[in-house]
Amino acid sequence: MKIPTLATFKALLCAALACLVMVGGTSHADPEDLPDIGSPAQAMLSLEDEYQIGRMIVRGLRDQDQILEDPEVTEYIRSLGYKLSSQAHDGSQRFNFFVVRDNSINAFALPGGFIGVNSGLLLKTKNEAELAGVLAHEIAHVTQRHIARSIAAQSRSSLVSTAAMLAAILVGAAAGGGDAAMAGVAAAQSLAIQQQISFTRANESEADRVGLGLLARSGFDPNGMPAFFETMSSLSGGGEMNIPEMLRTHPVSTNRIAETKERAAQLDVTPDPQSASYALTRERLRVLSTPAGEDPRSYYAAIVKNEPDATPAQVYGQGLALMMAGQAAKAVPIFERLRATDPTLLQYHTALGQAQLLAGDGNASLQTLKRARELFPRNVAVTTRYAETLMQKGDAKKAHEILLDLFNTVPPTPEQAKLTARAANAAGDVADSYYYMSEYHIMSGELLLAINQLQLALAVPKISDVQRARFEARLDEIQQALPKRGPARRAMEASNGGRRVN
Repeated sequence: MKIPTLATFKALLCAALACLVMVGGTSHADPEDLPDIGSPAQAMLSLEDEYQIGRMIVRGLRDQDQILEDPEVTEYIRSLGYKLSSQAHDGSQRFNFFVVRDNSINAFALPGGFIGVNSGLLLKTKNEAELAGVLAHEIAHVTQRHIARSIAAQSRSSLVSTAAMLAAILVGAAAGGGDAAMAGVAAAQSLAIQQQISFTRANESEADRVGLGLLARSGFDPNGMPAFFETMSSLSGGGEMNIPEMLRTHPVSTNRIAETKERAAQLDVTPDPQSASYALTRERLRVLSTPAGEDPRSYYAAIVKNEPDATPAQVYGQGLALMMAGQAAKAVPIFERLRATDPTLLQYHTALGQAQLLAGDGNASLQTLKRARELFPRNVAVTTRYAETLMQKGDAKKAHEILLDLFNTVPPTPEQAKLTARAANAAGDVADSYYYMSEYHIMSGELLLAINQLQLALAVPKISDVQRARFEARLDEIQQALPKRGPARRAMEASNGGRRVN
C-alpha cells in the first residue's frame, strides 16, 4: 500500500471529522441514579467511534510489542476483568483487558472499553482485592464515559484540535490500517490525547463510587481500593521524577482515601476467598518482566531457600525462572510436585508441559497437556499450550482440530487467531489458514486485509460447501460494515481515482 499524499490524508481527515460530530442516541437513567451521561458524550463520540479509536491504540501497542502475549497471564486478567465488568449496569459496553510490558506503576482505560494494566502495577498490589479495585475503577471510567465527557466539556478550539487527533485514528480504522507509518503516528497521537485528558475530581469520585459497587457485587473486599490508594500515596514522596505515572492521571489525596474508606465501610460484604491464580500470576509476571541483564533465579534463590518454608506461588516462580534460564530439566520435578499437591490449578499443568517440552521430552509434554485438557476442557491457556506442543511434535492436524474446537466457542486474541492460522497451514488446510488470518486482521482493525484473506480463501480449489458458506458469510459481514464508515470510505475511493474499495 502506498503512503497517502497530504491531500489524501486531509480528505480522509475531513471525512472522519464529519463522522465524529454526528449526534448519537440518548441513554436511559442508570439504576444507581448516576448522572445523565448519554447526550453530551454521544454528541461527540458514539460507542462505535470509541471502540475504533481504542482498537487502533491497542494495535499500536501490539505492533510495538508492548502487550504481553502470555496465555496464562492473559486468561487471568481477562477472567478477573470480566468478573467485575459483568456487574456493570451498562450492557452495551464491551470490554477488553490486557497486560502491558512495563514495570512502571500504571493502569489506564482507553476509549471503547480497552483496559490495560502495567506489569509493574500488578506486582505492586498486595492482594487480589487491591488489583480488582484498580480494575473496577478503570471499568467505571469506561461505563461512565469519562473520556468522551471530558472531550465534550472542553472549549470549542480544544474540541476541534482533539477531534482532529481522534479522526486520525478513525481514518486508520476505516482504511484498514494498511499503512504502518500512518497507523503508528495515529496511535502515538491518540496515546498523547489519553495522557492529556485529566479526569476531574468529580470523575474520579464517581469512578471510585461506581468501582466500589462493582467490587462489592463481584465478591471482593471493597477495602482493596483505598488500601491501594494508600500504597500509591506513600510512593508520591520521592520527588517529581519518582512519582508513578498513575498518580499523574489519577491523583490521590488524603480526602479521597478517607472517602473511599468510608464508602467501603458502608458496604456489607463477606468477601470471597482470594483465588490462588492471583499469586501464581504475580510470580509468572515477575519472571516474564525481569529486566534485560538480570537473572530471576537470583531473586528466588534468596526467597526460596528451603522449599517447605516457601509459598507454592514462590516455588512456582522459581521453577519458571529455571525454565526461562534454560534449565528446564531442573524445573520439571518442581512442577511435578506442585501439580501433585494441587491438581486443580491449571498453571501447574501448563508449566510442567512447557518445561517437559523445553527439556526435550515432547512425549511427556503431550501426555501432561492432554491430561490437562481433559481436566480443563476448552481452557484457552491449556489448549494453546497443548497445540504448541502438538505442532512441535509434527501433529499440526490435531493442533488445528483442538484450536478450532476452542475458538468456535471462545473468542481468540489476535495472537491466538494467528496460531490457529499457522496450525491450519501446517495441516494442509490452506483455506482455513486464510480464514483465520482474516480474523487476525479483523481484530487488528485491518478490514481491507481481512477481505483480501477471505478472497484468497474462496479462491482455494476444492473447498467444502460448508467452508465456502462460512467464508462468504464473513466476507459479506465485513463488506456490510465498511459503509458504516461511509464518508471516510468515499474519501478513500475519491483519492483512489474513484475506484471502488473492496
